[in-house]
Amino acid sequence: MKLFKEFKEFAVKGNMMDMAIGIIIGAAFNKVIDVLVKKVFLPPLSLLTDGVNFENKRIILKDAVENANGTMLTNEVAIGYGALGEAFLDFIIIGFTVFIVVKFMNRLRKKAQDTKDTTVATPKDIELLSRLTDLMEEQNALLKSKN
Repeated sequence: MKLFKEFKEFAVKGNMMDMAIGIIIGAAFNKVIDVLVKKVFLPPLSLLTDGVNFENKRIILKDAVENANGTMLTNEVAIGYGALGEAFLDFIIIGFTVFIVVKFMNRLRKKAQDTKDTTVATPKDIELLSRLTDLMEEQNALLKSKN
């Protein structure tokens, strides 16, 4: 029962929902990046290299073996470096996009935490802490002037 209670608290606090939303958005983002790489970036790159299809590029280590009636006896063994190149391009695009999003979010966070910036509403906790800091500095200045 304790485990069920802990799970209920975890789910109610929103952690589970935040994770689910993140996973769903991540899966959709992965599809967008996959299409971007395969349908936008690779075709011009293929055109520049005289129609080479990078997805099918591989180094064959052992050819497939078939018998006389066409039944596959052993499969081909190959290193798919074209697929590695696509995955690397996916990684670069995702990494750059995440970098831009984090940079934008950090800029918004800094702006929101600046109590003197009136263009963005400052969260109440930051505002209260700022006032408390100002009062403490004022009190310290009064104490120093009395000594």
